[in-house]
Amino acid sequence: MILYLHGFRSSPASAKAQMLAQAMQERGLAQEWVCPQLPPSPRHALDLARHIVGRAQAERGLDPATGLALIGSSLGGYYAACLAEQWGCRAALLNPVVHAARDLATQVGEHTLYHSDEPFSFLPEYVDELADMAVGRPVHPQHYFLLAATGDEVLDWREMTDWYAGCKGRVIQGSDHGLSDFGQWLPEVLDFALDAPAPGR
Repeated sequence: MILYLHGFRSSPASAKAQMLAQAMQERGLAQEWVCPQLPPSPRHALDLARHIVGRAQAERGLDPATGLALIGSSLGGYYAACLAEQWGCRAALLNPVVHAARDLATQVGEHTLYHSDEPFSFLPEYVDELADMAVGRPVHPQHYFLLAATGDEVLDWREMTDWYAGCKGRVIQGSDHGLSDFGQWLPEVLDFALDAPAPGR
């Protein structure tokens, strides 16, 4: 199963999520694709992800360490790393937030979603939730795949590559935070997510 975790102000309607969903369908794996709308609260977002995986464990015996891969974009990449450390599963991170409490502290206030203009509030306590869920550097770097774009206008790609040193992946010269050229890298990301679990667990 692949669980996609979108970024701040994003949704399952994002270009990357839609492209991945289509690619999974083309491979006959649509039933293995899950991409929920995440709530603004980071704690609730992780609770939702845990509920989805817990249901798959109960209904079909999913073993997260071998049968689950996370794909997370931006803030979703931070969530994916937190959960991957908990579950020991694979995680592909697309321009992930590394220091979420620091970076999202500037976003406290009122916002709208990119793809629907639906309003939501990002509350001060959400910054504390991000700090509380923080994990260290990857214990098993081979479980991770990093896409970091040097043209990211929101986050520093050097922080990403430093934090995820030793992980698989690539540094993309140019591009942008949303990875507008994601179609070029999608096969690599999906191959990693669908591959057998890395050794060393």
